[in-house]
Amino acid sequence: MDTVQENLANWSTSRMASIPVAGLLSRNPMAYKWKAPFRSWMLREAVFWRLHDLLTQSYALHQQGHGLGARILLRSGFETVAVLVYLNQQMQQVLDGKLNFHLFSDKTTTLLAGSRDGSTTHRSLNIMTILEKCDKRYPGLAKLYAILSESAHPNYEGMITGYSKVDHDEYETHFSNRWMELHGDKHLGSMDMCMMTFHHEYNDVWTGLMERLEAWIEANDATLEATKNDSLPG
Repeated sequence: MDTVQENLANWSTSRMASIPVAGLLSRNPMAYKWKAPFRSWMLREAVFWRLHDLLTQSYALHQQGHGLGARILLRSGFETVAVLVYLNQQMQQVLDGKLNFHLFSDKTTTLLAGSRDGSTTHRSLNIMTILEKCDKRYPGLAKLYAILSESAHPNYEGMITGYSKVDHDEYETHFSNRWMELHGDKHLGSMDMCMMTFHHEYNDVWTGLMERLEAWIEANDATLEATKNDSLPG
């Protein structure tokens, strides 16, 4: 069993099945009278469930020799991890006094309920904006995403490179499905990188930040109550 397969198997039994509000209130009643911490829990676990689903399918397609589909799903996996990284960055900014807590709360709503088709009243953030922020913590992440995007789109990489090869000696172009030939040997390594990034953000970064945020809310509860109806900058 390779590392990716082992991680996927472990993930399938470790995902959180529910988030009881009563449990959060017992954990810290003052912090969880505010919605932002609860939404942060929701985002964290939704990322876990989505990432497990995407990478399970990406791995299966790769094992079956379907290289393009595997890469497109991995691309979505990196987008999903980026949402958790971005959430953690926003939590850190609150703790550092660089982001208004109520504006942070609005951002958690947008991350959780944003859409582009009008199905919700909140417009989702541009994923490229999120990836650019994440690249500051993980240099190279945006570049890897861009490379995967080239495969996903019907441009030179996605059309010509993926399906044709020129025989310069015979002045002839041969068509075939080349995705596994081009990228198959690197795919599991990229999946492993995605998983390692998620593990760190989910287990280490988020956990520490949430404990600190809960304590910060307790210490600043009176101020938060006094300012919750203030107008916020756009």
